[in-house]
Amino acid sequence: MDKANPRELWEYILTQVELSISPANFNTWFRDSSIVKIGEDGIVYIGVPSQFFKDWYLKKFHTLLLKIVRDISYEFRNIEYLIVKDERRKPPREPRNERGAMELPLDEFYINKSDNLNPKYTFDTFVIGSFNNLAYAAAQAVIQRPGITYNPLFIYGDTGRGKTHLIQAIGNYFKKQHPGRKAFYLTSEKFVVDFTDAVQSGTANRFKDKYRQYDLLIMDDVQFLSKKDKTQEELFHLFNALYDNNKQIVFSSDRPPVAIPDIADRLKSRLASGMAIDIGEPDQESRAAIVRKKAASHGVTLSDEVIEYVANATSGSIRELEGMVNSIVCHAQVKGSVPDIAEVRQSLRSFTRPQKNISVKNVVDKVAEFYGIDENSIYEKTRRREVVRPRQVIMYLLREDFHVSYPTIGSKLGGRDHTTVIHSCEKIKREVVEDSELAKEIQNIRTLLT
Repeated sequence: MDKANPRELWEYILTQVELSISPANFNTWFRDSSIVKIGEDGIVYIGVPSQFFKDWYLKKFHTLLLKIVRDISYEFRNIEYLIVKDERRKPPREPRNERGAMELPLDEFYINKSDNLNPKYTFDTFVIGSFNNLAYAAAQAVIQRPGITYNPLFIYGDTGRGKTHLIQAIGNYFKKQHPGRKAFYLTSEKFVVDFTDAVQSGTANRFKDKYRQYDLLIMDDVQFLSKKDKTQEELFHLFNALYDNNKQIVFSSDRPPVAIPDIADRLKSRLASGMAIDIGEPDQESRAAIVRKKAASHGVTLSDEVIEYVANATSGSIRELEGMVNSIVCHAQVKGSVPDIAEVRQSLRSFTRPQKNISVKNVVDKVAEFYGIDENSIYEKTRRREVVRPRQVIMYLLREDFHVSYPTIGSKLGGRDHTTVIHSCEKIKREVVEDSELAKEIQNIRTLLT
């Protein structure tokens, strides 16, 4: 090892760190850092992605890292941490490695804050199969005559079936074809929060004006409006205002309008007045097509054997298929070539659902262990950054995997209001689709719970 070479020094440090902490902690905290430079004064400068990482390194890893570098040479006097951009933090990488294999970077997509639409959700990237062809056809009809054909369009189906992809694809197409008109996507939970804030602050008229300006309004997960009478009434009036002006409305839910409990009949009637279409469970052929296309979008060509294995690993959730593909792509990046079937079987072992009889405390303990924090801090009334994200992940897992009610989750985690729990669950639910690393963290935690 050349101790003057930042890359070689960092690689050696990583091998020592890996022996001292858990794999989960290592993957979480050390994958996005590196040595930026070695100063002539004996200071080793480590680049980290954020203030959050800097604070965590100083609190949890500084002593360990300092011991490692001083064991290497007495010339290393101290370590300092710099918050730097990706291109400065990471050592330069060639497009091909020494074996000639292409590097496989994961694309980054940025949500447009003015309309909340994610540019990766397009019709071009939407895989059509027998399970969703009617929903796709209805979406195509809507974009040809928005506000006239199938208004409202109501797409429903179980979690992970591609509903959000399809309804956002409508928005992205509409925005491209009609640059002078306004589209907007939001979840029903965000609508509830906006309405509640407007009422409490006395800005209800501003709230009404905001949502009536859109030519296309897309609302995800409307089942969460159940029992929210005041918000339902506001949506009813908003619906009428948009509909009467031929503005297109698109909804999604995990169940058809008639099956949503505690929704006012007059609103339920509006939701079902256009076209309501189910997205069913994808068949094996469709799942294989999804795996192939998702891998290709990352520049990875998988063998037929691997595609068949991944397609058969889960039955209903496209989101889980995407998580598996992301895991394979990450392994390909590290390895420098596409993994074979044996390596894929090994890398996908973590995609197992935890047992259902687990307690809330078990989940708290495992998540706290994963993130390296005191489990008691989860229950405290604290907004420290190192605690907030693990707490949100716990809420998400309790809801998503164990179907614990929002009020129960709130009461078990320090007496928090159920609206806080809903917000946390929806936040992680959205981010896990966009952030492959967060998805990988959650799968690792699920493995700990298995």
